[in-house]
Amino acid sequence: MSSISRSQLVKELEPGLHALFGLEYKRWEREHAEIFTENNSDRAFEEETLLSGFGAAPTKAEGGSVEFDTASEQWTARYVHETIALAFSVTEEAVEDNLYDTLSKRYTAALARSMAYTKQVKAANVLNNGFSSSYVGGDGKAMITTDHPTLAAGDLANEPSTASDLSETSLESAIISIGGFVDDRNVPVAVNARKLIIPKDLAFTAQRILKSDLRVGTADNDTNALRQMNILPQGYAVNHYLTDTDAWFILTDLINSGLTMFQRRPLKTSMEPDFESGNMRFKASERYSFGWSDWRAIFGSPGA
Repeated sequence: MSSISRSQLVKELEPGLHALFGLEYKRWEREHAEIFTENNSDRAFEEETLLSGFGAAPTKAEGGSVEFDTASEQWTARYVHETIALAFSVTEEAVEDNLYDTLSKRYTAALARSMAYTKQVKAANVLNNGFSSSYVGGDGKAMITTDHPTLAAGDLANEPSTASDLSETSLESAIISIGGFVDDRNVPVAVNARKLIIPKDLAFTAQRILKSDLRVGTADNDTNALRQMNILPQGYAVNHYLTDTDAWFILTDLINSGLTMFQRRPLKTSMEPDFESGNMRFKASERYSFGWSDWRAIFGSPGA
């Protein structure tokens, strides 16, 4: 285990130092809260199981027997909590010779910054990998695909049949598709679009599409229906950890069984001296998981 030594802290050991920088940058934090519903957990993993429900009720003939239907468990989404941890060590001599007496505080803040960054990356990776068949959900499919299997409704999609960039036309088409979502027994579900999630590269495009009074890119003087109808009541949110510059996502109001974060244990920090070396050791750790249960909570396109 290597430690931060005096040779790595030359300037901090010199008198007359005016300022240090590099560890106190502001950061984009808690952007995951725009996407995931947060729940607490007290076990090693959490599971959510899809129930099929019933189909349409048939008409019973006079004097006839009532028909029976059965509900069944279809598949289970599992959230396995990860332990995220990082530590650093400072030599006894470096602690003794630090003229500003801020060494541990400064690097402890840097440790917290690293932990916060990791959390945002792990959250965004659910969307970054959302189209990949290497990252599947309870139904054995990617979170966003054109062939989610169902019990009685065939294969269903939460992705355009042809990948498209973010535009007025593609957004309207996606919202129409969301309005047509059905459950596993082919019964329509009342799901509505609520928020657009985009990378920083699409912020100006989203602003023009959603906030302009008139339709974007035309001279017809038509009203901007997306704005007038308040189709996305929560507007759009930029996530700075999305890696695909033209992928975009629509979250629906299916919140309780959609994209979820389970917090097993919040961030915990500790410090202790090492008896043999006299070095000081600092550690931060946290346990959580990100994932999704019902794919109807999101619609997305990887861009053209």
